[in-house]
Amino acid sequence: MTTLFYMLLVLAPMAILGTVFYVVRKKTQGRPVKRAVGMNLAVFAVLVVLMSVLCFNVFAADDAQSADAAAQTEQTAEVNADSSKGLGLLAAGLVTGLAGIGGGIAVAAGAPAAIAATAENPKSFGKSIIFVALGESIALYGVVISILILNKV
Repeated sequence: MTTLFYMLLVLAPMAILGTVFYVVRKKTQGRPVKRAVGMNLAVFAVLVVLMSVLCFNVFAADDAQSADAAAQTEQTAEVNADSSKGLGLLAAGLVTGLAGIGGGIAVAAGAPAAIAATAENPKSFGKSIIFVALGESIALYGVVISILILNKV
């Protein structure tokens, strides 16, 4: 079971990058990318489900082994602490990365509009900068949540 888990850890990024490459290739060829993006999202969803099922199975097997080996409680406690620490660090990284991507998308949409509005009417700077700051706050919320996760790890 664990070899399948490690193989999936290697194959999952390759599958996602392959579908991203397919989307980019369709875009550069001038073809519609709606189906390609749908395929990319479907591959991502399947991989998330597989990884979550395998993670729960691997950790459930670890828990069953630790219950049988009551004499080695110190070693199993260290292994479980390392597993939970690794998952906590992974969660903190995902939170920060996804929030940064979301903030970047929001700022990419809001900042040019704010610049254009300010160029037409300099008095609208205060109103338009609020939308850029709201987009940036998404990333800051992600960092705050990441810090909270790291405090628990």
